[in-house]
Amino acid sequence: MNFEIKIKEGLGDVRFGMTEAEVTAIMGRADEVEHIENAADEPTTVLHYDELGLTLFLEGDPQVLACIDIANKGCTLFGKEVYVLDERMLVKLMVDNNFAEQDVDQEDWGERRVTFTRGNIDFYFDDGQMTSIIMGA
Repeated sequence: MNFEIKIKEGLGDVRFGMTEAEVTAIMGRADEVEHIENAADEPTTVLHYDELGLTLFLEGDPQVLACIDIANKGCTLFGKEVYVLDERMLVKLMVDNNFAEQDVDQEDWGERRVTFTRGNIDFYFDDGQMTSIIMGA
């Protein structure tokens, strides 16, 4: 599978707005499927692909892909391997690709989050190393 992050579009061939059936036709059967109610009482289906380092969240009625949590070290963004970048290099990559506005927060649990609101994407760092990427439509 192609692990190219396409901001506000999806990951590889998986696109935001796809149904669970469309996602599994591309990704295969998830290692684990969770059905949860979120704070807005909206049902959410969570597809865990442990070996791929991906968690996909389907929300709404009908449920469609709304968010992807990426821990896959082989993913790319704008043609660059993301997990080898430190925070400074990541910010430069995003700015060079017209995503200049950013917000940086220190999370209570210790990770540093760099958010690019226009891209609806968050990058998490722990001790200077990227730990995860969460993106939405």
